[in-house]
Amino acid sequence: MHSLLLFTAALSALLGSTSAKPVNLKSRTTTAVSASELASFAPYTQFARAAYCPTDILQTWTCGEACEANSDFEVSLVGGDGDDIQIYFVGYSPSLDSIIVAHEGTDPTQLESDLTDVEFDLAPLSTTLFPGVSSSVEVHSGFQDEHALTAATILAEVKSLMASKGTNNLVMIGHSLGGALAELDTVFFRLNIPSATISGITYGTPRVGNPAWAALVDSSDVNFHRIDNEQDLIPILPGKFLGYLHPAGEIHLLGEGDAVACSGDDDDSDAQCTDQSVPTILEGDIIDHLGPYEGIFIGTIFCT
Repeated sequence: MHSLLLFTAALSALLGSTSAKPVNLKSRTTTAVSASELASFAPYTQFARAAYCPTDILQTWTCGEACEANSDFEVSLVGGDGDDIQIYFVGYSPSLDSIIVAHEGTDPTQLESDLTDVEFDLAPLSTTLFPGVSSSVEVHSGFQDEHALTAATILAEVKSLMASKGTNNLVMIGHSLGGALAELDTVFFRLNIPSATISGITYGTPRVGNPAWAALVDSSDVNFHRIDNEQDLIPILPGKFLGYLHPAGEIHLLGEGDAVACSGDDDDSDAQCTDQSVPTILEGDIIDHLGPYEGIFIGTIFCT
């Protein structure tokens, strides 16, 4: 349950600080996302959904609709226990010609009953896992600790798959806490496999690090999309007044078949983007965290 608590600290803090407002907001442009682009995310959404399934059925890729939607996927590594270590899987998708790394998230339906105080300090990145990065770049210490538990193992597997499958395409995927781990993965793999073509697709991701972290993601030559659903409150946690900022790449789902791409980081003033449409947790809806993401729900109860 410790992974669940990483979120509850920020939520606890905000329950007493919902009036905090960012300053010096930037004007942000939005563009409508086409139906074809929205549809193109479906395979990745199903991978994020699959990451909530038990490891035994992931190893045989028999996790119901989520696995059937990516029926040609070849699993090569499954790990984690859903408790001390978030479940993860690695494998190759022939139809996408990509190596997929997916991380389990945290089911938000338990948040309210599990509110507690734990540390959620910003901390510099590990110089071992993130070589050459300035100490001014800081991320959520709990997210970084969770990421470090599996980073070396996943990196070794990815390198092996790249050699055996003859592809440089890597896609990092996750929902909720899993999205935070996938965001860390994008920079981790950029630094450790510079030749790779890297994409990150996350769903309902909390803020991972400080403005220097956001700038690092933005400059890392990664095709990064973070998809937020309607009034989901998790993407506004931890608060910007605590020193956090999202990188660029937001796609905000406004309803079925209706979404906008929001330019820049989330220091914005556009009413259609998450930061302004969900200005405080009191105006959010935790159920939207589960979806639907263009008809697909993500969470433990949707592993069918």
